[in-house]
Amino acid sequence: MSKTSDPQEQVVIRSILVIDDHPLYCDALASALEKLFKSRSVKKATSLKEGLRMVGSRFQPDLVMLDLKLPDVTGLSGFLKVKDRLPDVPVLVISAESSDETISALLTAGAAGFIPKDASHKVLQRALLEIREGRRFVPPGYTPPKRPARSDVTVQQIAHKIADLTPQQNRIMKLICAGKPNKQIAYELSLAEATVKAHITALLRRLGVNNRTQAAVLVRSASLDGGQELSDAEARALLS
Repeated sequence: MSKTSDPQEQVVIRSILVIDDHPLYCDALASALEKLFKSRSVKKATSLKEGLRMVGSRFQPDLVMLDLKLPDVTGLSGFLKVKDRLPDVPVLVISAESSDETISALLTAGAAGFIPKDASHKVLQRALLEIREGRRFVPPGYTPPKRPARSDVTVQQIAHKIADLTPQQNRIMKLICAGKPNKQIAYELSLAEATVKAHITALLRRLGVNNRTQAAVLVRSASLDGGQELSDAEARALLS
């Protein structure tokens, strides 16, 4: 199912970057892309950091296939980092989390399309053809949420804040969300507890919150896991 829009210029796709942390799926997807597009260059990465490291003067992809959930990504932050680095390159997102809210948030943020991880070979082929024609693709069955896209904008704003965290701050943030105290975080990351406290102070400032609880609630609100709304207790935590 293509997303209706004004006709656009065709996208010439000669090189593709696939970023997915499941090696078997990544290999299978790269193989399918080589056959469908007869592409001369399909590069694979299992993390966002590895994928962005590949981009440079020697390799500029014409299309990025991005897994939404990567070990070094939270919510939309990975997608936004790719778009910041490659603003004119279409990004086709792949994820097992295929709620209408997730797809809507990605389209609002500028995704070229969305494919569920259990999609058939024919759906993949159709999506690639639509993108090559300059159109966006959404999977069969997608229904735009009836609510205004205000919540999608909020998710993007939070995701931009998360994307600004350093890799170390991101690792610490994930451990905070897992409920780990500073001492445990220091042990797991082989850092001094004072260093962990300094990182937490910096990440709280970047996220614009006052404490660990607010930070965890903020990150959860942008996680796109089923599009759950905040509970009253969580809302109070953000406002406290």
